Formats: sequence, C-alpha cells, structure tokens
Amino acid sequence: MSFRFSVLASGSTGNAFYIESKKERILVDAGLSGKQIDRLFSEINIDPKQITSVLVTHEHSDHIKGLGIIARKYDLPIYANEKTWKAMEHAIGKVPLDQKFVFGMGETRTFGDIDVESFGVSHDAAEPMFFTFHHHGKKVALVTDLGYVSERIKKTIEAADAYIFEANHDVSMLQMGRYPWSVKRRILGDTGHVSNEDCGLALSDVICNRTKRIYLAHLSQDNNIKELARMSVDSVLKERGIDIDLQDTDPAAPTPLYEVV
Repeated sequence: MSFRFSVLASGSTGNAFYIESKKERILVDAGLSGKQIDRLFSEINIDPKQITSVLVTHEHSDHIKGLGIIARKYDLPIYANEKTWKAMEHAIGKVPLDQKFVFGMGETRTFGDIDVESFGVSHDAAEPMFFTFHHHGKKVALVTDLGYVSERIKKTIEAADAYIFEANHDVSMLQMGRYPWSVKRRILGDTGHVSNEDCGLALSDVICNRTKRIYLAHLSQDNNIKELARMSVDSVLKERGIDIDLQDTDPAAPTPLYEVV
C-alpha cells in the first residue's frame, strides 16, 4: 500500500506538508501564496485538484497565507479546531460554510484510509496542534512550532516510521544575533521554538528501530544553518548510541516524495 509524503516548504517564510495514500491526499497548512503552492505541487508531480482535505495547525501567517486562496480555487474542505478558526477567519477571506470543518485538539479522525491524531503543542497561537498520521500500521509524525517537547507529546509521537521535526535555531547564534531581546526571549521561551539540541534530545527519546527517516524542519533563516542543525542533532543522537540519516527541508523547495515502507 502506498503511503508517501513531501515537506513542500518549511521555515518562517512559509510551511506546507503533503501526505497521501491510495485513497487520500492531505495537505497540512498552506503558508505560501497560491501560486507558490501550485509550483511546489508541480515539482513533485501532484495535481492540487486531487487534494481531498486541508488540515490547519495554527493561525500564524507562515501556515495559512494561501489557505483561503487554494480552498476556494480547488473547492477544498478545511479542518481546524474552533479557536484556530476564530483566530484565522479574518485572514483567509470568505470560505463557504460547507468547506469548514472542526477537528478538535486531542481527537483522532479518519480520512479515507488514513487515521490522523491531533495533539496540542506549546506555542504562542490560539490553540496550536500538530498531527500523527497512521496507515496500515505505519506512522508519520509532524512536529514543529513548539517551545518544548512535553512527556505527553513524546508519548503521542513515539515509535514513528518517519518524523518531520523542528530544529529551529542554534542557541548561540540566536543569542548573538540581530533580533531584539523581546523576540529572542519569545523564541527561547516555552511557547517559542525548539533548538537543534532540544530536537536531538527529544528525538532520542522517541525514535525506535522502525524509525527510518527524520527531516529537520522549520529552520530559522537567521539563527541556523542546515549543516549546523544536522551536525548538532546528529551529535546528540550519537551520544545516545543512535545513528540515523538526517534529511534537510527547504523554505522554497519540496523534498522528494518519500514512501513509508
């Protein structure tokens, strides 16, 4: 059975994630312009007309910028929790009522042959949540935009076949960088973003023998570098006896479709 995904774009300039099975084609977040999203889909040879559902993690613009546009253009159903709907309604423009659905935090919903479990994260948005995707015994976990990784989240995401996991910043780069202190404090705080080192520590607690693929996601353009993120996470994992390939994501180019086997 085919179960594939692509990180279409990841970073503070825009986020979008695509996952499919034989029956379902799900987009998570649409944080780029409608044109950019169409281009990203064409790069992985997927026709956006075939998307079956759009899931929304939270209302920050780098996750919803093109949401209203593509929902109207392709007549797509949108799923978000009630607080996120309230927070983003003014930003996404008019969406017909029959395209609006509530997907509560901590719920599991079935989309065709994919079960999607939502879980809350600590981030400065109305009610941010991310997802694990389950299909015929395989599991994919999408985890970005969180200030820290709680034990509850670890239980939800443990033992996945693949992870898309935030490695937002290198702490020293952030502390010495050009951001005002208020922004630095927000990023480093409990409702901000996960650092490279914390990403490595959290991953070392949740991955298992079946984990084959890890994508480092939502890297800061100012306070991180792909090579540094990879090296930092890798060294934390190796310290704990874990040797696994780490994959990059990009703010403007999709990762090749990866089949979860």
